Amino acid sequence: MLVGAALTIVVVVLLRGLFGGGSEPPVEDIRPVGGNTRPPAAMDDGSQDSQNAQPDDGEKYEDQDAALDGDDAVPFVPTQDPPAVPVPEGPGKIDCPEATVTVGDAAGLTEALKTAEPGAVIALDPGVYVGRFVATVSGTASEPIFVCGPPDAVLDGGGVKKGYAFHLNQVSHWRLIGFDVRNGQKGVMADQTSHTIVQGLTVHDIGDEAIHLRNFSSDNTVQYNTVYATGLRREKFGEGVYLGTAESNWASFSGGKMDRSDRNVVRGNVIRATAEAVDVKEGTSGGRIVGNVFDGSALGGSKHNDSWVDVKGNGYVIERNTGSGTSEDGFQTHRIVDGWGTGNVFRANVIDLGGSGGYGVNDTAGGNTISCDNKVTGGALTKKGGCS
Repeated sequence: MLVGAALTIVVVVLLRGLFGGGSEPPVEDIRPVGGNTRPPAAMDDGSQDSQNAQPDDGEKYEDQDAALDGDDAVPFVPTQDPPAVPVPEGPGKIDCPEATVTVGDAAGLTEALKTAEPGAVIALDPGVYVGRFVATVSGTASEPIFVCGPPDAVLDGGGVKKGYAFHLNQVSHWRLIGFDVRNGQKGVMADQTSHTIVQGLTVHDIGDEAIHLRNFSSDNTVQYNTVYATGLRREKFGEGVYLGTAESNWASFSGGKMDRSDRNVVRGNVIRATAEAVDVKEGTSGGRIVGNVFDGSALGGSKHNDSWVDVKGNGYVIERNTGSGTSEDGFQTHRIVDGWGTGNVFRANVIDLGGSGGYGVNDTAGGNTISCDNKVTGGALTKKGGCS
């Protein structure tokens, strides 16, 4: 069995507690007004050099979104086995309604997406759909638009060098449920997208990140997905779930403005990625990362890919996650932009550092709450031993 099996023993013991606990207090919106200046190089006093350095997301990276010419499609070759861990049970799952249209090939799916109206339910027959698919029509709160498929309905982006396998482009109220996404530079990309749910997908063999909510994409939920084999084009950009846009890329992807992709929820996913399982960018706020299973055994490609979750935004609740296998820390905070990376809460996480020499929560930004109910093996919870 390839990487991923080692996590099974830990998770069998711990999955029951992932979604337990009482109600959460409201997350205060503590976004600073303005604040578009980079901090001094030293972010705290006395942390390890690798944590003092700016995370390596300042480099601009290629984002090759392009239509796929069928002659250019690169045949899919699997690179890894999926994680041996089941997706956790938990709240908030939604079911697909009865189909209004059923498709069986890429041309049919493209047409169904193009002509979709609020209330449409697009059902995918089993099979491989080679193409780069785009949603551009919005649903409504009462009539969202669904794309539903079984696990053997596969959207294949035609190669990991460029393109989005599925692009939610300036839409709201979509539901992507149950199918497989593979073989694109990006898996699922959301731009200016809101009130959308990505649930039960398997996203794998991707050039860079698997699922990305950016460019003022707010109030979305990414839940109960399985993500693995990211970073096949460049390991350093192989995040599992990516929220927002790095400050260095605001000019390219958010009109030069701080990308306030806010109040997004990442819940109950199983993620094995070459970069962070969840990367929370500066300028985003008010989200929740809850009940996920993180396998860090594939981390690589950059000295900064050394934790399951990086939090550079404000006012997030990170709770009841389970992680194992890391080259350094479980969770990290960073101050990339003045006033950001603070006001976050870490509680009830189960952290297996495996003797990496790092910390359960390495709070380099400061101003965050680290609860004593986080459980850590193989190292210390915090650098200075404090919790609340």
